[in-house]
Amino acid sequence: MQRPRVLIVSPASKRENNGNWQTASRWAHFLRARCRVTIAPGWDDSAPPPDLMIALHARRSAAPLAAFAAAFPDRARVLVLTGTDLYRDIATDRAAQASLAHAQRLVLLQADGLAMLAPEQRARACVIHQSARALAPFPHGAARRFIDIVMIGHLREEKDPRTFMAAAALVTAPRARLLHIGGALAPSLGELAMATQAATPAYRWLGALPHAATRQRLRRSHAMVIASHMEGGANVIIEAVTCGVPVLASDISGNRGMLGDDYAGYFAPGDAPALARLIERCIGDQAFHALLRRQCDARAPLFAPARERACVLDLVDNPV
Repeated sequence: MQRPRVLIVSPASKRENNGNWQTASRWAHFLRARCRVTIAPGWDDSAPPPDLMIALHARRSAAPLAAFAAAFPDRARVLVLTGTDLYRDIATDRAAQASLAHAQRLVLLQADGLAMLAPEQRARACVIHQSARALAPFPHGAARRFIDIVMIGHLREEKDPRTFMAAAALVTAPRARLLHIGGALAPSLGELAMATQAATPAYRWLGALPHAATRQRLRRSHAMVIASHMEGGANVIIEAVTCGVPVLASDISGNRGMLGDDYAGYFAPGDAPALARLIERCIGDQAFHALLRRQCDARAPLFAPARERACVLDLVDNPV
């Protein structure tokens, strides 16, 4: 019996190394023991058709999903919804809305996003939390020279890097160092990062780093900031939680779906002074830092690779 063909349509490539690519790569790894898996930016109708298409991103994968649905209406189609899908595009973009109709199953990466779907769409939806391999927490010494607070994510408006840069100028803790990892997808934000680095001794923009190097930087950090205006289920939260690093997160639906409604480390989106205060409390108040770590540790079982793998395999076995 031949293994089924699965095509994962990802608008991002390995070179871009963003959340969509990380999802596509990890799911392909889970499936390859059971399926013949291809990751591609679209559907090649000259190749043997897949038995199942998994499309990441409703708007950016709309064309291949629509073409495959028209050519093979009886073959299974799954759509994985991103943050920009849930919190912007499906309300306003016709291509994204069409993708919801073309997919037989919808996958969300955190449960809070279910509220953004209509009842009929929720009936076709499931939640699969992403995962990361656990790393032992870094044993910080009391005499460390810097207390690193890291933000990870390519510089684009949805990630709100401006708030992190503005907070860096407000933080007064003497050993605080705010590290910013990510390439400048918006040139103006790259210019702002360079200007902030020149004007703010505590801020360093490291640019894009390989995934392994990024995770080691994260593991050695005191806390991680995610300042986004919209998120579908951020990989960086998972990677922080699974190596014992507390998260300071913008108070948005996608982050609440990952960290829980009672999490103590939220700040209002776009509020740089509030973020600066939260960073200083995280550095200066050991009990608060310990509370955030306990709350993150309690969420860690959601992000175990074995759990995600089981959910992905079940989705492939039951795609409609």
